[in-house]
Formats: sequence, C-alpha cells, structure tokens
Amino acid sequence: MDESSNKHRNNLLSVLNPFEVFRHHETAETKQKKKGNRPSRFKFTTLRSFEALIFLVCFFAFFGLLAYRMTLPKMLNTFMQTAYQLLLETVFYIMAICVLMGAISKLLTEFGVVRLMENILRPLMKPLYNMPGVAALGAVMTFLSDNPAIISLAKDNNFARYFKKYQLVSLTNFGTAFGMGLVVIAFMTGKGYGSGALVGLLGAIIGSIISTRLMQRFTLKSYPEMDSPVTEDEGTEQNISFKSEGSVFQRFLNAMLDGGKSGVGIGVAIIPGVLCISTIVMMLTFGPAGENGEYLGKAYEGVPIITWLADKVNFVFKGLFGFENGALVGFPITALGAVGAAIGLVPTFDAAGIINNNAIAVFTAMGMCWSGYLSTHTAMLDSLGYRKLIGKAIGAHTIGGLCAGIAAHWLWVLLSMIF
Repeated sequence: MDESSNKHRNNLLSVLNPFEVFRHHETAETKQKKKGNRPSRFKFTTLRSFEALIFLVCFFAFFGLLAYRMTLPKMLNTFMQTAYQLLLETVFYIMAICVLMGAISKLLTEFGVVRLMENILRPLMKPLYNMPGVAALGAVMTFLSDNPAIISLAKDNNFARYFKKYQLVSLTNFGTAFGMGLVVIAFMTGKGYGSGALVGLLGAIIGSIISTRLMQRFTLKSYPEMDSPVTEDEGTEQNISFKSEGSVFQRFLNAMLDGGKSGVGIGVAIIPGVLCISTIVMMLTFGPAGENGEYLGKAYEGVPIITWLADKVNFVFKGLFGFENGALVGFPITALGAVGAAIGLVPTFDAAGIINNNAIAVFTAMGMCWSGYLSTHTAMLDSLGYRKLIGKAIGAHTIGGLCAGIAAHWLWVLLSMIF
C-alpha cells in the first residue's frame, strides 16, 4: 500500500470516529427498546388513571352519602368537631397513660423485673407455644411497649439462635398478640372496668396460642425446610441484657425519664389512627343528636351504617361475643388498623351506656391480640426477611383474634355464674 493510500485511510478514520459510531449504534438500540416498552408504560399509566378514577368515585360517594343525610355544612362541622373532641378527650388521656406506663415499664426493665417475669414464664413457652423458653422475653417486652419490640429481639443472634426458622417467623404472631397490652389494660381499668380487662387478658393469651400454633403449622406445611436452626453461631443469653451504669438513684431517674420519653413516642404515634380512623368509624356508628332525629353538627353524629349492618346479623355477634348493641362491632374493626384508635371509641360507647364488663373483656382480648396487625405484620416479616409468609401470618392472626374475643366472652359468662 503506497503512501497516498495510507494518508487517505487516516483521513477517513479521523472523520469516522469508531467510538462515535458505536455510541450512535447503542443509542439507536436504546431508542428501539424504549419504543418497545412504550405500550407497557402506557398500560401502567392507564391503570393508574383508572385507579384514580375509582378512588374519586368511592371518595365522593362516601362523603356524598354523609352530606346527603346530614347536609354538607353539618357533616363538615361534625367531622372536625369529632376529631377535635377525640384529640382533647381521648388522645391526650391515652398519651398520659402511655407516658406513665412507659416510665413504669422502663423501671421494670432497669431493675430486673422483666428478667424475673421471663424466668417465671419460661417453663410455659414450650407446652403452650412450642417456643424456646427465651421467647417469654418477647412477650413481656411487647406487653410493656408495642409490637415492634419483637423485631429488635428477633434480629439479635443471641436471642434468635434458640429458635428454629419456623419458630422465629411465628414470633410475629406471638409478639403482636401482646402489643400495647399494659396501655390497654390500664386504660380499661381507669374507666372502671378492671375485672373485664383482666378477663380480656386471659382471652388474648388464648388467642395468641392459637395464632402462634397456626402460623407454625402453616409455615411447616408449605416450607418443611424451615424446620432447621436459625443459626449455628455461638452466643450467650447473658448478652441479651438491659444493663446500665450509675448509682441506684441515677438509674431510677434515667429509666423513668427515658421510659416516659418512649411513652410520648407511642402517644404521638396513635394520634393519626385515633383522629382519622376513629372519626370515620364513629360517623358510621352513631346517628343524629337531635331529639327529633335532626342533625346538629355536633361531635359524634353520623349515619349509623355499621350499626345498621351489625344489627342485621347481631345474633351472630351476640352469640360469639355477647354484644348487646351492633355499634360495638366498631371496636374490633378499628383494632385491625390500630388498637390505639380502637380504645379511643370506648369513652363514647361508655357515655352512650352500651358497654359493660363483658364487652370490655372482648375489647381487651381482641384489641391486644389484633393490635393493628394488618399494618404491622407486613413490616415485621419484611424486616425479618420472610415476606413470602405475610399472607399466612395474617390469616393465622385473624383466626387467633376471633378466638380471643370468643374466649373472653365465655370466660366472663363462666366467671359471672361462679361469682
């Protein structure tokens, strides 16, 4: 090849940069892929549009029904007045209980009472729950605080090494059944229904056994390979501790203040549930406040759809739970989302004169056992890495909560006959 040919070739390469050619080629492929994905992206946006349309229809149908019956100004006033009264009369009361119970629970933890309770309950874990004895610590911690306390324990290798995999995932059902138990019992006792609350605690324990055992059965049936230890790592139970340093007075003061601060967190966390969920439930539970069936725009008025539906099948609820009024069904329905919101209904039920110790026993049992599990089970199992078991956990806990309410009712009937 002569010199002129080489020169001509170099000039040509300088014009046609091979990297530029490759980049243009790659861009063309990318554009082709984008063009190929366009129908699926269009389908997604179309589905989102339908979802928005369906939501708007349901939203305006719901509030339109309320406005049609109550008139729009009175409906809006009732909506805001109910939330405001719940905030003043219920939320702050619950928050005060949470702060006090948080301080007490922290003191019990700081000075070893939690460990003592764990040791007392330890022998019951295997025969009742098919769990290692250390699981008692999870029950005590969630009872004194809330459901998420079980997550930190389950992620601790010193704690988890005692479990098989199917037992570890059943901790979700086990721990949830005792969530906010101390707050619920203290609240019910403060309203003058202490005996009903204690019977409800027994009902919650029965429901927790059923829920935990069912979860283990469902898990092993679908995933037999989970009948194996969580980890082979060495650990020591002594490392699952709550030690702190300082004088007795300093430990007492720090525990009380730290516990109270955690109680504030729980109290704040229940505000959205009480104000949003309880307001809606009440507006679907109680009727007009006027003497002639007129709406006055006051708090706790509404269109009693839940009560009307429950009264149609009240023989079922009366037979299972002993409910004398269909409006009481609002409590377990609300407890599915948040037990804090559910106990916010109690003062209004009490003022209306439709509750008794039997109802409180059922409320306590189902409130503790369910305690917002629809929202917590998903997050808890996801954090433990077992998202595939969410459906089984929810199914088992639904059955357990219903059994807790039924057990509480019939336990109260039995105790009433004896005493």
